[in-house]
Formats: sequence, C-alpha cells, structure tokens
Amino acid sequence: MSTMTPNQPYLLRAFYDWICDNQMTPYIVVDATNELVDVPQEFVKDGQIVLNVSPSACANFNMDLEFLSFQARFGGQPRNISIPCQAIMAIYARENGAGTVFAVEEDMAPEPETQAPEVSEPSRPSGDINDADADSAPVPPKKGKPNLKVIK
Repeated sequence: MSTMTPNQPYLLRAFYDWICDNQMTPYIVVDATNELVDVPQEFVKDGQIVLNVSPSACANFNMDLEFLSFQARFGGQPRNISIPCQAIMAIYARENGAGTVFAVEEDMAPEPETQAPEVSEPSRPSGDINDADADSAPVPPKKGKPNLKVIK
C-alpha cells in the first residue's frame, strides 16, 4: 500500500473557509516549539500561540499544502508570520469554539502499551493580532482522541 500525503493541510483549508463563510473569526493554535515556526516569541505561552487569522487581521495571506504565511500587527508592529501546516494544532471560530483539533503524526501511529503523557490545554491569546478579541476568545477543546459531535 502506498503512503498518502497528510490530510491536515486540506482539512485546515476546509475549516478556515467554513469558518469565514459563516462570518466568524478563525483562530489557530500553533505549536511554537516547531523549529520552522516564525511567530513573535514574546507572545508564546507554554510553547503555544493562538493567532487570529481572519481576513481582516491578516495581509498577504497564503495557505498551501506545506505552509501558512501572512503579515499581521502585534502591538502595532507589522510582522511576517510563517507556520508549517503540521505545527497547527487546532483551528476554531472565536465566537462559538466550532472547529477541530488536529492529531499529530505520532497520535496516528498504533498506540504503544505505555500511557501517553498528557498534553496541556492550548493557552489563551495574549497580545495576539487583535488585543480586543483576546478576552472573548474561547479556548479550543482539549487535545486528545478526535470525536465527532452532531450539531443540528
């Protein structure tokens, strides 16, 4: 059986479009410990950063199968942001928390007999792109085994 490419970049794009199409604000949770992540380190908390990636908050937004890149303001200063797709841990709508948490490659492998270490909950935005949004931003669901919830 041949190896397939990761589905995470495709799902990331789909969730981003879905959140924007519903006039909500997409936020991403990024693993800032990934060596290819280029984000303002002064806003990283517990190895993670939460970013508002709405069209109104980003300039020169580009998302392909390998990287997400854009320009945004942090504390009034323009910054270039570059994030490999595999470093994006979750995407969700700020207004209602709808979105998904992505499984990392190790999570997709067969589980060993030993207990896996617990992963901390993604940190809340601290001085992210839109400081006014930080207080009302929901925390995305805890990382763990994916589950589906039917919403009618």
